[in-house]
Amino acid sequence: MTMKPKARKFRIKRTDATAPAPADDTGIEDAEAVEDAAEDDTPPAPTEAAPSAESDRASAADVARRRAAALAALKEGKVSPRGEAQARSGEVSSAEEGKVETDLDKIKQEGLTGRQLRMARRVAQKHGLAPTSDYDAVRQLRARGIDPFKPTNMLELVVPGAGSAQADPKLPARTQQTLPKTVPLDKAQLPSTDVNPADRRAREIMDIQRDIARRRRRRLALLFTRLAFFVLAPTILAGYYFYAVATPMYASKAEFLILQADNAGGTGIGGLLQGTQFATNQDAIAVQSYLQSKDAMVRLDEDMGFKAHFTQGWIDPIQRLGESPTNEEAYKVYKKYVKISYDPSEGVIRMEVSAADPAVAAGFASHLISFAEDRVDELSRRKREDSMATALESLERAKDDRRAAQEALVKLQEDNFVDPEGYIASLRAQINNYEVQLQEKELQLQALLDNARPNQSRVDGARGDIRRLQALLDELNSKMTDATSGETSLAEKAARIQMAQADLATADLFLQSALQNEKQTQLEANRQVRYLTTSVNPVAAEDPSYPRKFENTILAFLILSGVYLMISLTASILREQVSS
Repeated sequence: MTMKPKARKFRIKRTDATAPAPADDTGIEDAEAVEDAAEDDTPPAPTEAAPSAESDRASAADVARRRAAALAALKEGKVSPRGEAQARSGEVSSAEEGKVETDLDKIKQEGLTGRQLRMARRVAQKHGLAPTSDYDAVRQLRARGIDPFKPTNMLELVVPGAGSAQADPKLPARTQQTLPKTVPLDKAQLPSTDVNPADRRAREIMDIQRDIARRRRRRLALLFTRLAFFVLAPTILAGYYFYAVATPMYASKAEFLILQADNAGGTGIGGLLQGTQFATNQDAIAVQSYLQSKDAMVRLDEDMGFKAHFTQGWIDPIQRLGESPTNEEAYKVYKKYVKISYDPSEGVIRMEVSAADPAVAAGFASHLISFAEDRVDELSRRKREDSMATALESLERAKDDRRAAQEALVKLQEDNFVDPEGYIASLRAQINNYEVQLQEKELQLQALLDNARPNQSRVDGARGDIRRLQALLDELNSKMTDATSGETSLAEKAARIQMAQADLATADLFLQSALQNEKQTQLEANRQVRYLTTSVNPVAAEDPSYPRKFENTILAFLILSGVYLMISLTASILREQVSS
C-alpha cells in the first residue's frame, strides 16, 4: 500500500501583543515550522483550478501568504533555525481560520484511511471544489452537506481532463497514479485555446450521422420515385382499365357427368368398378380434351358464330378480336373464356363459358354440352359396333360349317341304303350264335361216341347238324369277309359315316359357342353404353362475372412488386460482384 507523504504543519496561536512570548519554545516551534515549510516543495493541490466558495479561497490565500512570509524570514535570518527566541511578527489568524483548523483536527482524529481520503478528494473534484488537502476536501464536502464516503457509480467519478496533468518526477510511480497532481498557485489558470477532443469527436460523429441521415433520405426519395414509376403508375393504369374500360363479361356455368349402363350380371374387377367414376374416367378425360380443342371451337363458330361475337366494336380493344381473325387467334380467346375442369373424385365435369352477352354465353354452353353428348355416343358406338360385328361374323361362320357337315353326312347315308355298322353287327351276332350251337352239337356228338354201343341214328343226326352249322358259319364268315374287304367295303363306309357324324357334332359345338358369344357380346355392348347426364343446366347470368376489378388490381400490384423486387435484387447482386 502506498502511503501518502506527510508534512508537519505549523499553527500561529493568537496572543496578546503586549504579552512577552516564551523565549525557547516559541523560537523552536517557529524554526521547526519554517523548516517544514521550506522542505515541503510539493504541497497537495487539485489537478484543475475550479471555482469554490469565497471563504475557501480566502483561507487558501492566507495560508500561502504565511508560508511565503515564513520562508522569507528564514532566509533573512530573522528566525533562527535552531529555535532562538525572537519576537513574533505577521498576521494573526482570524476566527474563521481557527474554526477551519479545529475542524481539520477533528477530522484527523476520526482515523480515516487513505482510500477514504482519496475518495473524498475525487468527490470534491467532481463537485468543483479546490481543497488544499484530503482532510480539507472532507471538511468542504461536509460543509456543503455532501457525504464524501457515499458509494457512487464509477462513471460519475470520471472528471474530464483529469489525466491531462503531467506527473511529478519527484514522487514514486504508484504515488503519481493514486494522488492528484498539484497546481502551483503563482501561475495564472487561463482556459486553453485547444478544443476539447471529446467535443470535437462528438461534433464529428454528429456530422457523420447527419450525412448518413441525408443519404438515407435521398435514397428513400429515389426508392419511392422508382416504386411510383415502375409499380404504382402501372397499377393505377391497370385499375383504371378494370374499373372504367374493360367490357363486362357474363359467365354461364354448367355441370355434367358421364354414366355407364347398369349391369346386374357384372363379375370380377369390372363388377367392382361398375357404377363408380373410375369406370368412366377415360371417357370423361376424352370429353374434356375435346371441349378444350380447336375442333370444338371451329364447330361452335360454325353453329353459333363465336368469332363474330368477339369481333363486335363495342367490346374493349384488349378483349376484342381483330377483323377476320384466324383460327389460332380465335382459339386463344376460346381458351380464355371457355374453362373446362374435371373432378376425378366425383366424376363431374364443370364448364364455365363467358361472353359479352348473357344469352350468348348460355347458348355457347348448351351447344358445347350437345357436342360432348355426340362425342360420348361416338366413343361408345364405335366400340360396340366393332365387338358386335366380330361376334356376328363368328356366328355366321359356325352356321356355315355345321351346314356343310350335315350335308356330307346326308350324302353318305343316301349312297348306302343299309346301315354298315348295323349290318356288320348283325353278322357278328349270327356268327357268334351259330358258333355256340356248333359247340353244343360237337359236345353232344362226343357224348354219343363215348358210349360203347352208341345209337347210330342219333350219331348221324348229330353229325348232320354239325355239318349244317359249319356250312352256315362259313357262309356268314364269307359275307363278313366280303363286307370288310374291297374298295368300298362296309367298314370304310361306316368309317366315313362316323367321320361325318363327328364333323357334324363339332360344327354343332362351334355353333353353340358362337351363339353364346354373340349373346355375351350383345350384353357387353349394352354395358358399354355411356350416357351424358347434365346435373346443372346453363342459365343466363344477370350480373357480370368478369372482370374482377379489385382482385385483378391487387394481383397486378403484387406481380409488378415481385418483378421489381427480383430486378432490384439481381441488380444489387451484380453491382456487388462487379465492385468486389
